[in-house]
Amino acid sequence: QVQLVESGGGLVQPGGSLSLSCVASRSISSIYAMGWYRQGPGKGREFVALISKAGTSNFADPVKGRFTISRDIAKNTMYLQMNNLKIEDEAVYYCTADPEGYGLGTETSTWGQGTQVTVSS
Repeated sequence: QVQLVESGGGLVQPGGSLSLSCVASRSISSIYAMGWYRQGPGKGREFVALISKAGTSNFADPVKGRFTISRDIAKNTMYLQMNNLKIEDEAVYYCTADPEGYGLGTETSTWGQGTQVTVSS
C-alpha cells in the first residue's frame, strides 16, 4: 500500500499561483493513475485532475487551462500547478492514487491527508 503526503498549500490572492506536491512512499512508475481531488467549504469532494501511468492527463472543466498536472518518477512525486486561482478554487486538496486501476477516487484508492488552499484578497 502506498502512502501519500501533500504539501504546498497556503494563502494566495485571486489571480495568483500555487504549486502542490504529493510525495509517495514508493515508486510511482507502476501506479495506474494518480490525481487530485478537492473539497470546498460546504461541498462534496470533487475531481480536479489525474495523470495516468502513461503520462496522459485529464482535468475537470472548471480548472482546464489554469491547472497542470505532472510527475517526477525519480522523486516519487506528483505536482499540481495552479495558475489564475479563483475564489471558488479554495478547498482542501487531496492527492490520491489508484495503483491497480480499480478507479481513481474510489474506496479502493489511497488518499493523502489533504492540504488547504485559501484564495482571498
